[in-house]
Parts: sequence; structure tokens; C-alpha cells
Amino acid sequence: MKPLLVLLTLLCLTACNTMEGIGKDIESGGNNLRKSAQRNK
Repeated sequence: MKPLLVLLTLLCLTACNTMEGIGKDIESGGNNLRKSAQRNK
């Protein structure tokens, strides 16, 4: 039972880090799009 709990905990922590990374990528893409739109007015 204990190894299963440890495994699930590690999977949850990994998923949180992955979601944070996706959020940063999306934010970066949005910033680039905004900058491009401002340059091409």
C-alpha cells in the first residue's frame, strides 16, 4: 500500500510541474503575439 501512495504522490507532483510549464509556454506565446501585433499596426 505504501509504495502505491508514494507513486501516486510523485505522479501528482510531476503533473503539477507539467501544468505550470504549459502555463508559462502559453503566456510566452501570448506575449509574442501581442508584441507582433503592436509592431504591425
